Amino acid sequence: MARTRRPLIAGNWKMNGLQADGIALAKAVAEGVRQAAWADREVLVCPPSTLVLAVAAAVRGSGLLVGGQNCHAKASGAHTGDVSAEMLRDAGASHVIVGHSERRADCGETDAIVRAKAEAAWRAGLTPIVCIGETLDEREAGRTLAVLEGQLTGSVPGGATADRLVVAYEPVWAIGTGKTPTTPEVAVAHAHIRKVLGGIMEGATSVRLLYGGSMKGSNAAELLAAGDVDGGLVGGASLKADEFLAIAKAA
Repeated sequence: MARTRRPLIAGNWKMNGLQADGIALAKAVAEGVRQAAWADREVLVCPPSTLVLAVAAAVRGSGLLVGGQNCHAKASGAHTGDVSAEMLRDAGASHVIVGHSERRADCGETDAIVRAKAEAAWRAGLTPIVCIGETLDEREAGRTLAVLEGQLTGSVPGGATADRLVVAYEPVWAIGTGKTPTTPEVAVAHAHIRKVLGGIMEGATSVRLLYGGSMKGSNAAELLAAGDVDGGLVGGASLKADEFLAIAKAA
């Protein structure tokens, strides 16, 4: 791993957490991060938008970063129910997830929409975590690498630089299922992502590539040791402080 690529462990809480339990979880993770005082890795939690402000306030000064799970491409306007990247930044976020497979599938988000949201993140001073990944049908058809290439080239905006882009590879069939690709399969996918990035931007060797899809404390070390894996985008395991901190420790 290039020395410039500091591991990032990001927790995606998805649609989970009311104020009391969300703040309690954030404080427990923040205390673990504060005690560990990691200078060689970053830890991030992405709560629902209703909790970003409260979580950011609760963990301030601990070293734990806070992000959003989605943003609108516009800065403001008649977009009922949406949250802008500027609003997330104002609430204390430093990152935002864009293009998660659940948004692509449930909300019909295309690569062009994801690209616009990544540009919106830059506009607001946030780092977008651009998510890509193949479905089970695409994998069984032998199209994994082609799908990843298409999503990357369509979703990463022009002018990307390593200091303001994170890419997360999440095989759709592995999210929340307990199934994971083999370590060599993860390494092949990440090597391909790195190669594709090299063709569309400068400094691709310094972009952090995260693996997501049923990462937990018991398999984190193995997955993180795969080639070109610079961290994880963690779903269910991020809802338990001890489990999530074990993953961060493994980085």
